Amino acid sequence: MPTVRFIRSADLVVVAEVEAESGDNLTDLARFHEVPMPWRCGQGTCGTCLVRLEHDGQLQPLAMRGIERNVLKRIHGIDAVEVDDSPQTPRLACHVTVGDVPLTVWLDPHSMA
Repeated sequence: MPTVRFIRSADLVVVAEVEAESGDNLTDLARFHEVPMPWRCGQGTCGTCLVRLEHDGQLQPLAMRGIERNVLKRIHGIDAVEVDDSPQTPRLACHVTVGDVPLTVWLDPHSMA
């Protein structure tokens, strides 16, 4: 079971550390554990659940699905089919599933430099 750590970017406070199952949806996991992560639509179209991720095996190409890519294009100007899976790449939590490795989720990434 991978551990998912939620950190508030503004002050580096760990707001939750939970055990997850591989395949768990990140937004559902946060809601179940009452992590203060903003979300609105639950369908991946509003862009409210914006996060940044850190995990082992990063810096590989990441092919985003169309809806996530389109929302991130609208919000952040990301206009590529394939982007780098790095801590600087914004993601929509509702489109992220937990893998087999520990995951750090940076909340409120607008405050990140």
